Amino acid sequence: MSDSDWWFFDLAIVIAVTGFVTFGLFTSISGSIRVVLGLPLLLFLPGYALISVLYPDAPESEYQTFDDESQGTSRSVLNNTGLRAIERFVLSIVASIAIVPAVALGSTITPWGISILPILAGTAFVTITLSLVGIVQRYRCPPERRFTPTLTGTSLLFSNASDSFGRSDPSARPYNVMFLVALLVLAATAGFAVASPPSHDSYTEFYLDTDEVAETEVVDGDVEAPYEDTLAAGESQSVTAYIANEEQEERSYTTVVALQEVSYDNESVTVHEQDTLTSESATVSHGETHEQTLEFEPTMTGDDLRLMLYLYEDDAPDDPSEDSAYRTIELPVTVS
Repeated sequence: MSDSDWWFFDLAIVIAVTGFVTFGLFTSISGSIRVVLGLPLLLFLPGYALISVLYPDAPESEYQTFDDESQGTSRSVLNNTGLRAIERFVLSIVASIAIVPAVALGSTITPWGISILPILAGTAFVTITLSLVGIVQRYRCPPERRFTPTLTGTSLLFSNASDSFGRSDPSARPYNVMFLVALLVLAATAGFAVASPPSHDSYTEFYLDTDEVAETEVVDGDVEAPYEDTLAAGESQSVTAYIANEEQEERSYTTVVALQEVSYDNESVTVHEQDTLTSESATVSHGETHEQTLEFEPTMTGDDLRLMLYLYEDDAPDDPSEDSAYRTIELPVTVS
């Protein structure tokens, strides 16, 4: 089997490596291994697939012959319809730098927003799709013009070119030095981005089925109560609360309902007695909102009472309080 029979081999490798890298980054791999896996997907593979679509043909470095009958001093012209290895390599990096931010911008319309998972999935999808299109583009080229990857005579650095008169361009060494320095800086920057992805704000919302009661709002007598604030002792009551998990991971919560006898002195509140009425646990996935209907029976009477809803991560303590709770809701009530 000749080298020309392997014209699709590089794009097959791009597809395989993209799948392997994406699987690795979706797992809990971290540190230097994560950087090594992430750099090709960020800096090279998407652009290489795109360049393969745009330039499916092989480079042709031959000079056209002089036309003896032409007038003037026109020189021979280099006919180079494809890309040399260094050109394909550099354009692949440039194209990747354009593709990955475009995918990140597109991830803003997904339910996950700009986060590592949709960006990885989108970049992998674009890379694999372009690779498949690139294979089709090469297949449509004449076999003698089809680009075929080879290590023979391949150079990933700039070299001095000479024309048909044997004259060489100035030394390519400065260009190679600048290219390598830029490549190292780019790799270091991308490696840092992969190793330390941007952190997202993590929080949990705890609220009633109304927009008027927030997780830390105190409802007092000057506000029309958006809940049943007059209760009957010994009768079953209920309140519906919602837990919205935005902690970037699945969390377990425990909600505790307590009834307190309190007194107010200016802005301070003194708790004289507290009875725990009921509790309920729930496991909530990231991005989900869990509805809880909490049933209880008041154990105290009076108009100096308040119903406390405490939200805890994992289990609740035996003696719940505002200081120990993750979130709280205060509901002044009258029990008769």
